Amino acid sequence: MKMNNLKYPAFLLLIVLFANVLKAQTVSILQQGKPTSIRGLSVVDDSVAWISGSKGNIAITRNGGKNWDWQQVKGFEKADFRDIEAFSDKEAIIMSSGTPALILKTTDGGINWQVKYRNTDTAYFFDAMDFADKKHGYILGDPINNKFVLMETKDGGESWNVFKNRPDALPGEAAFAASGTCLRAWNDKISIASGGIHSRTLMYFTDSKKKNNEWVIDDLPILKGKSSQGAFSFACDKSGTWIFVGGDYSHDILKDSVACYIKDGSYADHFFIPKQGPSGFQSCVEYISGNIFLSTGTPGSNITTDGGKTWSKIDGTSFNVCRKAKHGKLVLLAGNGGKIGVLKM
Repeated sequence: MKMNNLKYPAFLLLIVLFANVLKAQTVSILQQGKPTSIRGLSVVDDSVAWISGSKGNIAITRNGGKNWDWQQVKGFEKADFRDIEAFSDKEAIIMSSGTPALILKTTDGGINWQVKYRNTDTAYFFDAMDFADKKHGYILGDPINNKFVLMETKDGGESWNVFKNRPDALPGEAAFAASGTCLRAWNDKISIASGGIHSRTLMYFTDSKKKNNEWVIDDLPILKGKSSQGAFSFACDKSGTWIFVGGDYSHDILKDSVACYIKDGSYADHFFIPKQGPSGFQSCVEYISGNIFLSTGTPGSNITTDGGKTWSKIDGTSFNVCRKAKHGKLVLLAGNGGKIGVLKM
């Protein structure tokens, strides 16, 4: 094949630049050694972030992760707080999985927590929480009577009600309370990623002018068929690139069908499989900037710099969740043993 002498150096330059980008991205441990499994993480800005975990543990940093103030929420020492949504160093909402299903809120930096929702029905199991804005939020739960549980607040978490149009669930389908990112919310839509026997993406346009109050549903080309398999998380950028990750948490080194992506917001037969995927099961994916996404899981963390086409492993530490600052550049990771890391770029 004839090689253009002008293009060849440019091609080599791209390879070098790509390698340097990956080399520059590392994960550093900030803290570990706490008796809790962290799955809830909310990064407000480059200074403030909150985490939530098992055994009622909550922590907040006000200096970008250098120091953390820990507490066990009084009266809820056995609660498993699988997700948290924070709005400042004073205001945050936590959600517990298991029985009872709980939603708590603080407005004074965690000094006091108020119960905003409590359900002792053992059928309820909350998986994830997300807010479109400070007032409007949702909580996703495993299906009951073949319908996903979906709660909604319109007053900043002060009150919660059943969402008016809950999606149907297929037999053996559920969601994973792994990182709080199987549910995403925007001002005009909400979206869900599911797993189990089936793995699907479900989207609902809250603006009824766009869709006639119907869920738009597509199958995902991600490992499925068992309760431990499916899509665990998804993220998207402003250009319409959506990335879904998951796999099998009981066999976390399996690399086949653990990620897929779409471009320009297209669906159906437009899902693509990466040329080189993440290094095994991934429980969370987060959009960073440009074409860069970060994913993490028990086998380690991976980066894509081309919108999901190819992935490279950057760290072998086990984490459950990774999140980027809502207002800023800080990217934190968290996992078992109270482990907290930061992405260095």
